[in-house]
Amino acid sequence: MTSQIVAMCIFSFVMSITPGPVNMVIVSSGANYGFKRTVPFVSGATIGFILLLLLLGLGLMQFVSAYPAFLKYLSLAGSSFIIHISYKIATADPTLSIERTNRPNFGQGFLMQWLNPKAWLACVAGLSMFADEKTHTPLLIFAALYFLICYTCLVSWAVLGNKVGVLLKTEKRIRIFNISMGGLLCACAVYLLLTSLRA
Repeated sequence: MTSQIVAMCIFSFVMSITPGPVNMVIVSSGANYGFKRTVPFVSGATIGFILLLLLLGLGLMQFVSAYPAFLKYLSLAGSSFIIHISYKIATADPTLSIERTNRPNFGQGFLMQWLNPKAWLACVAGLSMFADEKTHTPLLIFAALYFLICYTCLVSWAVLGNKVGVLLKTEKRIRIFNISMGGLLCACAVYLLLTSLRA
């Protein structure tokens, strides 16, 4: 069991720390709004992912297996949502104002994970390695470990974004940063969509 827990931790860390749509939004939010105002999005994204993992592990996976086209439609909807978010980031007001209400929030973080193809692939891959048909204990352990590791990794991205924000002293730098992050997020969404459609 110890080796399995180590494997769960490694898997969770790699999937959480590597760049993806959620991480990019967190960096952008951290840079534009600061660390504290990014925490709600981080919390929503983490809780949303863990609930998705648990629901898939407790039976939703059977539906996905029975209707493989579901993931392709989900990828289309999710990629469209992520592209919409990338547009909002790229066109954001270049003045760093903490009073703005359009910063990413808990609900957006939660929803983004459910529409994020990377999150679904991570759940399916993780469950295929660690779930046990006879007992839910491995699933619960995996979900608990994933929650702690995922939250820590996403918080790290928020800290990084906050540090980047210190360098954004002028509106021109902020605008370039926002356009760059929006472009990267859009490219990520297109890549995930194409990968899913080819599968």
